[in-house]
Amino acid sequence: MVARIFQPSRTAMQSGKAKTRLWMLEYEPAAPKQVEPLMGYTSSRDMRSQVRLTFDTKEQAIEYAERNGIDFRLEEPHPPKRVRVAYADNFKYDRRQPWTH
Repeated sequence: MVARIFQPSRTAMQSGKAKTRLWMLEYEPAAPKQVEPLMGYTSSRDMRSQVRLTFDTKEQAIEYAERNGIDFRLEEPHPPKRVRVAYADNFKYDRRQPWTH
């Protein structure tokens, strides 16, 4: 069973960086989820899919996986691209699209 070590990205509902500095270890699904036909509940026989461990650093997560003999895949975080835009850019003479009222 392979585990995934990653740093979660912020959700669309967040404007801050809460809970994005921690590193997480969670197992890859071993079996697909099944939909129960009568009530529509989703279930799985894979109990490890419920395990989600958090660590302060990437090194702690890797050390934990190696100590317990867990195969893991490390996913490095992608830094966000910040575009600096000034309010005065709305009124530039050489805008790509004309701005009118």
